[in-house]
Amino acid sequence: MRLKDGSIKKKLIIGKKIKRICKRFNVKFLINDNVFLVKKLNADGCHLGQKDMHIADARKLIGNKIIGITCHNSIKLAKNALENKADYIAFGAFNLSNTKKVKYKASINLLKKAKKMTKTPIVAIGGINSENYKKLLLNKANFLAISGYIWNNKKLKPVEAIKKLK
Repeated sequence: MRLKDGSIKKKLIIGKKIKRICKRFNVKFLINDNVFLVKKLNADGCHLGQKDMHIADARKLIGNKIIGITCHNSIKLAKNALENKADYIAFGAFNLSNTKKVKYKASINLLKKAKKMTKTPIVAIGGINSENYKKLLLNKANFLAISGYIWNNKKLKPVEAIKKLK
Protein backbone atom coordinates (compact mmCIF):
# COMPACT_ATOMS: atom_id res chain seq x y z
CA MET A 1 0.00 0.00 0.00
CA ARG A 2 1.56 3.22 -1.15
CA LEU A 3 -0.49 6.16 0.10
CA LYS A 4 1.49 9.37 0.43
CA ASP A 5 -1.45 11.65 1.21
CA GLY A 6 -4.40 11.46 3.57
CA SER A 7 -4.99 11.11 7.27
CA ILE A 8 -4.02 8.12 9.37
CA LYS A 9 -7.73 7.38 9.77
CA LYS A 10 -8.20 7.22 5.99
CA LYS A 11 -5.09 5.04 5.60
CA LEU A 12 -6.39 2.65 8.27
CA ILE A 13 -9.75 2.31 6.52
CA ILE A 14 -8.11 1.67 3.14
CA GLY A 15 -5.46 -0.57 4.69
CA LYS A 16 -8.07 -2.81 6.32
CA LYS A 17 -9.78 -3.28 2.95
CA ILE A 18 -6.50 -4.04 1.17
CA LYS A 19 -5.50 -6.47 3.90
CA ARG A 20 -8.76 -8.43 3.43
CA ILE A 21 -8.17 -8.61 -0.33
CA CYS A 22 -4.56 -9.74 0.16
CA LYS A 23 -5.65 -12.41 2.63
CA ARG A 24 -8.34 -13.68 0.24
CA PHE A 25 -5.77 -14.11 -2.55
CA ASN A 26 -2.94 -15.28 -0.25
CA VAL A 27 -0.75 -12.29 -1.13
CA LYS A 28 1.61 -10.47 1.23
CA PHE A 29 0.43 -7.05 2.39
CA LEU A 30 3.29 -4.55 2.59
CA ILE A 31 2.99 -0.90 3.52
CA ASN A 32 5.24 1.77 2.10
CA ASP A 33 7.11 4.11 4.48
CA ASN A 34 4.96 3.78 7.59
CA VAL A 35 6.12 1.22 10.17
CA PHE A 36 3.51 2.40 12.68
CA LEU A 37 0.76 1.61 10.17
CA VAL A 38 2.28 -1.85 9.66
CA LYS A 39 2.02 -2.47 13.39
CA LYS A 40 -1.50 -1.03 13.68
CA LEU A 41 -2.86 -3.07 10.74
CA ASN A 42 -0.73 -6.14 11.48
CA ALA A 43 0.46 -6.07 7.86
CA ASP A 44 3.03 -8.58 6.62
CA GLY A 45 5.74 -5.94 6.42
CA CYS A 46 6.95 -2.65 5.05
CA HIS A 47 9.05 -1.03 2.39
CA LEU A 48 11.42 1.67 3.62
CA GLY A 49 13.07 4.40 1.61
CA GLN A 50 16.42 5.91 2.49
CA LYS A 51 14.75 8.81 4.32
CA ASP A 52 12.36 6.60 6.29
CA MET A 53 12.93 4.91 9.64
CA HIS A 54 16.19 2.92 9.94
CA ILE A 55 15.72 -0.81 9.50
CA ALA A 56 17.02 -1.58 13.03
CA ASP A 57 14.39 0.71 14.57
CA ALA A 58 11.71 -0.76 12.33
CA ARG A 59 12.70 -4.29 13.44
CA LYS A 60 12.25 -3.26 17.07
CA LEU A 61 8.71 -2.12 16.30
CA ILE A 62 7.47 -4.86 13.98
CA GLY A 63 9.72 -7.80 14.80
CA ASN A 64 10.18 -10.52 12.24
CA LYS A 65 7.91 -9.06 9.56
CA ILE A 66 9.16 -8.39 6.03
CA ILE A 67 11.28 -5.27 5.60
CA GLY A 68 12.47 -4.18 2.19
CA ILE A 69 14.83 -1.31 1.52
CA THR A 70 15.13 1.08 -1.42
CA CYS A 71 18.71 1.09 -2.70
CA HIS A 72 18.19 3.40 -5.72
CA ASN A 73 21.13 2.57 -7.99
CA SER A 74 23.72 1.91 -5.29
CA ILE A 75 25.54 -1.31 -4.44
CA LYS A 76 26.80 0.48 -1.31
CA LEU A 77 23.21 1.07 -0.11
CA ALA A 78 22.38 -2.55 -0.97
CA LYS A 79 25.31 -3.85 1.09
CA ASN A 80 24.21 -1.68 4.00
CA ALA A 81 20.63 -2.98 3.73
CA LEU A 82 21.89 -6.57 3.61
CA GLU A 83 24.15 -6.04 6.64
CA ASN A 84 21.06 -4.80 8.49
CA LYS A 85 19.15 -7.96 7.52
CA ALA A 86 16.76 -6.55 4.90
CA ASP A 87 14.39 -9.21 3.59
CA TYR A 88 14.63 -7.76 0.10
CA ILE A 89 16.41 -4.92 -1.64
CA ALA A 90 14.87 -2.71 -4.31
CA PHE A 91 16.59 -0.91 -7.16
CA GLY A 92 15.20 1.69 -9.51
CA ALA A 93 14.05 3.44 -11.43
CA PHE A 94 14.86 1.19 -14.35
CA ASN A 95 12.76 3.31 -16.71
CA LEU A 96 11.13 6.72 -16.80
CA SER A 97 8.05 6.80 -14.60
CA ASN A 98 4.98 8.98 -14.25
CA THR A 99 4.39 7.76 -10.69
CA LYS A 100 7.25 9.80 -9.30
CA LYS A 101 10.17 11.84 -10.53
CA VAL A 102 13.17 9.68 -11.43
CA LYS A 103 16.17 10.80 -9.39
CA TYR A 104 18.19 7.59 -9.66
CA LYS A 105 18.53 5.48 -12.80
CA ALA A 106 19.28 1.80 -12.25
CA SER A 107 20.70 -0.44 -14.94
CA ILE A 108 20.62 -4.10 -15.91
CA ASN A 109 24.35 -4.25 -15.08
CA LEU A 110 23.55 -3.12 -11.52
CA LEU A 111 20.94 -5.86 -11.28
CA LYS A 112 23.44 -8.48 -12.47
CA LYS A 113 26.08 -7.25 -10.01
CA ALA A 114 23.61 -7.35 -7.10
CA LYS A 115 22.49 -10.88 -8.03
CA LYS A 116 26.11 -12.06 -7.83
CA MET A 117 26.57 -10.69 -4.31
CA THR A 118 23.39 -11.96 -2.63
CA LYS A 119 20.61 -14.52 -2.64
CA THR A 120 18.32 -11.95 -0.99
CA PRO A 121 15.37 -11.18 -3.29
CA ILE A 122 15.68 -8.14 -5.53
CA VAL A 123 12.77 -5.94 -6.57
CA ALA A 124 12.94 -3.81 -9.72
CA ILE A 125 11.07 -0.51 -9.59
CA GLY A 126 10.26 2.30 -11.97
CA GLY A 127 8.39 2.69 -15.22
CA ILE A 128 7.81 -1.03 -15.67
CA ASN A 129 5.21 -1.99 -18.25
CA SER A 130 4.23 -4.76 -20.68
CA GLU A 131 6.99 -3.70 -23.07
CA ASN A 132 9.96 -3.83 -20.68
CA TYR A 133 9.17 -6.18 -17.79
CA LYS A 134 10.56 -9.36 -19.38
CA LYS A 135 14.07 -7.92 -19.64
CA LEU A 136 14.12 -7.38 -15.87
CA LEU A 137 12.86 -10.90 -15.17
CA LEU A 138 15.33 -12.43 -17.64
CA ASN A 139 18.11 -10.64 -15.76
CA LYS A 140 16.97 -12.23 -12.51
CA ALA A 141 14.88 -9.57 -10.78
CA ASN A 142 12.84 -11.63 -8.29
CA PHE A 143 9.92 -9.21 -8.14
CA LEU A 144 8.65 -6.20 -10.06
CA ALA A 145 6.96 -3.18 -8.49
CA ILE A 146 4.42 -2.04 -11.07
CA SER A 147 1.92 0.66 -10.20
CA GLY A 148 1.60 3.38 -12.83
CA TYR A 149 1.16 0.95 -15.73
CA ILE A 150 -1.70 -0.73 -13.87
CA TRP A 151 -3.44 2.13 -12.06
CA ASN A 152 -2.75 5.13 -14.31
CA ASN A 153 -3.02 3.43 -17.67
CA LYS A 154 -5.00 5.61 -20.10
CA LYS A 155 -5.57 2.73 -22.55
CA LEU A 156 -6.23 -0.28 -20.30
CA LYS A 157 -8.28 -0.97 -17.18
CA PRO A 158 -6.24 -2.45 -14.30
CA VAL A 159 -7.28 -6.07 -14.94
CA GLU A 160 -6.50 -5.72 -18.67
CA ALA A 161 -3.09 -4.18 -17.91
CA ILE A 162 -2.24 -7.04 -15.54
CA LYS A 163 -3.22 -9.63 -18.17
CA LYS A 164 -0.70 -8.05 -20.58
CA LEU A 165 2.04 -8.93 -18.08
CA LYS A 166 1.47 -12.70 -18.34
